[in-house]
Amino acid sequence: MIVTHLGHSCLLVESGGARILIDPGTFSDTTGVEGVDAVCVTHQHADHIDVEGFAALAERNPDASVYAEPVTAQQLRERGHDARDTVAGEPVEVGRAVVTPVGAQHAVIHEYLERIDNLGLVVRAPGEPTLFHPGDALDAEPGEVDHLAVPVNAPWCAVKETIAFVRRIAPTQGVIPIHDALLKPPARAMYLKHIGDFGLDGGVQVTDLAKAGPQQL
Repeated sequence: MIVTHLGHSCLLVESGGARILIDPGTFSDTTGVEGVDAVCVTHQHADHIDVEGFAALAERNPDASVYAEPVTAQQLRERGHDARDTVAGEPVEVGRAVVTPVGAQHAVIHEYLERIDNLGLVVRAPGEPTLFHPGDALDAEPGEVDHLAVPVNAPWCAVKETIAFVRRIAPTQGVIPIHDALLKPPARAMYLKHIGDFGLDGGVQVTDLAKAGPQQL
């Protein structure tokens, strides 16, 4: 598995002979991203899907299938894109990789905003590590995974909740920081230290892919 962090919550995952782009939102840079086999979107918020700017990405990747949480898929279809609904527990095959949606709702932001749907994504391929991208929720049950893409900072979570999430999932090979666009570097480093030091008893491996380019896991 090769993973490229394209900013905030956007990951390009190369697994099972397929290139899978997850959550290409407005805080991410997908300029020049080509040869994608599938685009997968966890939920409708703009920092996870740039609905208005999606046409440029689609034009560069005309053969890419698009899978999204149903409300998001409908928004994309209304703009002329062929997007298919994801359903929790119903896997999607992309090359030899299998992408399984998990979960139900976005984490609570505050009592004045209605909760929306959110479907995290588990990427598996024979003989390769497993990656779980939760979108914006900390309550899904992905099963055993090797790598957890962990939201570092958001209006809907505190570091104590992030650490509890990492401990519950207990990824066997560590965490990949995502959802970090609102942080300045010193603050981001502070969050990563908390996660690394306390994510598991004895610490958890933090694989920081920000601006690192493609990295094999």
